[in-house]
Amino acid sequence: MREIVLDTETTGLDPKTGDRIVEIGAVELYNHMVTGNTYHQYINPERDMPEEAFKVHGLSIDFLSNKPVFKQIGQAFLDFIGDAKLVIHNASFDMKFLNAELQWMGLPELPWEQAVDTLAIARKKFPGAQVSLDALCRRFAIDNSARTLHGALLDSEILAEVYLELIGGRQPDFGLQADQGQRGTAAVDEAWRPRPRPAALPGRISAQEQAAHDAFVEKLGDNALWRQG
Repeated sequence: MREIVLDTETTGLDPKTGDRIVEIGAVELYNHMVTGNTYHQYINPERDMPEEAFKVHGLSIDFLSNKPVFKQIGQAFLDFIGDAKLVIHNASFDMKFLNAELQWMGLPELPWEQAVDTLAIARKKFPGAQVSLDALCRRFAIDNSARTLHGALLDSEILAEVYLELIGGRQPDFGLQADQGQRGTAAVDEAWRPRPRPAALPGRISAQEQAAHDAFVEKLGDNALWRQG
């Protein structure tokens, strides 16, 4: 099964008001494993760069002015992704921009069902918790120290790690590879399902957080729920 983990950077929040894509980054997965095949493209938006957007990704119009416009790279982008599932954090945002750019070119839009939204997966898996990409990196102990600014390719690489954790851990199909030669890739893809971890993840609260919790429990007295059991 081929999947593309994808991210975009833009000039703003809404293509209907003239905002455009300025960067696309994508990472290929096959059977939930990173293949090393990537797509990365800076794009000239043919407009100004709002200061708010520049503060997010650091891409200036001076830098982008000699890059290709979307209509020069749109078909190559479609050729790269093919019919693979698109794994995106907050998929509705990126999909509306991609489809707007494709529509302006006269190319077919991407079906919404082609997208897998990791934001929705994380919200369902961790209700009430923070589920930004940075928050999920902290939860899964994924190093995102290089992420000082948003960048489409770097964010895609990080999201690929987050996605594999969300669906059951890195290399979730490990152990099935030996059967591929006999049953074929399609059989493995159909049979695979995320499995529970064999052992729980270690606690990730800090010593300071533990001390604060202990002090809180102390104030509740001897009948506190945390003292029972």
